Amino acid sequence: MEFSDYRKNIAADLQRKRDLMNQNSDGSLSDGAIDSAPDIRRPIPAEHANENENESKNDELAWSEASLEPEDVGEGNGHVHHRRRRAAPLQVPLQRRLQTLVVLLHTLSIALLLSIFFVLCAIPITWPIVLPYLIYILLSGAGSSGELRHRSRIIRALPIWQLFASYFPAQLHRSQELAPTRKYIFGYHPHGIISHGAFAAFGTEALGFARLFPGITNSLLTLDSNFRLPLYRDYILAMGLASVSRQSCENLLGKGGPNGEGMGRAITIVVGGARESLDASPGTLRLVLARRKGFVKLAIRTGADLVPVLAFGENDLYDQYVADSTTHPFLHRAQLLLKRCLGFTIPLFHARGVFNYDVGMMPYRRPLHVVVGRPIMVERQPKAVDDAYLDQIHARYVLELRRLWEEHKHEFAPHRKEELQIVE
Repeated sequence: MEFSDYRKNIAADLQRKRDLMNQNSDGSLSDGAIDSAPDIRRPIPAEHANENENESKNDELAWSEASLEPEDVGEGNGHVHHRRRRAAPLQVPLQRRLQTLVVLLHTLSIALLLSIFFVLCAIPITWPIVLPYLIYILLSGAGSSGELRHRSRIIRALPIWQLFASYFPAQLHRSQELAPTRKYIFGYHPHGIISHGAFAAFGTEALGFARLFPGITNSLLTLDSNFRLPLYRDYILAMGLASVSRQSCENLLGKGGPNGEGMGRAITIVVGGARESLDASPGTLRLVLARRKGFVKLAIRTGADLVPVLAFGENDLYDQYVADSTTHPFLHRAQLLLKRCLGFTIPLFHARGVFNYDVGMMPYRRPLHVVVGRPIMVERQPKAVDDAYLDQIHARYVLELRRLWEEHKHEFAPHRKEELQIVE
């Protein structure tokens, strides 16, 4: 018997077991069906025990799926899903433990740093330091000044960020080199739940941004309110993050460089924002972009070239309970109201935990491929922006995003459920 014939027999036995399940109206196996169902976990014949290594690895995955009960196997995003909670094994390599620890600390960084600050507030001896620090936070404009005085190359290049990136793992790809004599606005898509790919690629040097784009200083932008959070603001300032306010963007693109006019500077804007996070679901890519033209107008006013960035796998890192306007209109309106009032919203998401693979706020270990597209040259219009030119640049930007999708979707999104969609 050939090895391929043997594998076909296993598949046929598995299909027979699934067909027997349909004998009962409720989808369960009757006692007789269970007795007659073949044992699909038969041993491999001895004459085929030493097949090549690649074949063995592929067969191990097939065996793990075949040995599951049919009702425990799902097809979502190409991954196997189980009803029973799967605990993480005790024997895990130290490298993977460290990866999990770094991602956990970053994911919970706001809560952890605020907790430390509140503990300090409860200690009277620290008040002479805490009170001036609070006043400094309220008056400081470091997040929007564009000077990047708090940015630390050493902290951005720490080895812990290599652990962060290798958790997924994440990779950064470029379509072409970018001249350091220009200024740029990177548009990152999609937002996902927490934008882990944006942080790995543009908030650290874990993926080698400085090596791929030498001479360019890129600042990842976040909400201005984050720079009012004690201790957390110092963390993100050291990582080179800046405010996404208009003043901050203009300052970043108007300062620095060899001529002091921003050449060699770049900013990264997660264009879809909090609204797009509500559409983040594994296997999908729905971009809130049709009416988002503010970043294009900013590029025209400052003379910065637009660079589309598409992150394959960002939406696959979390599962989300999607509440849309038809199925759960009240919850959907509440999420949108929260977004309008506070500038952010709260998706109902979950992924894995530290000690289990099914429930928690840790992202799944799924590949992230951040692809940087080709720059779209922009002519500067510092005063009045022509609407026709604005629409033209926006259309070219969308076209380049679609090109990135079509060129890389088969390699980086093999388990997609739908094609790229431009919404709102």
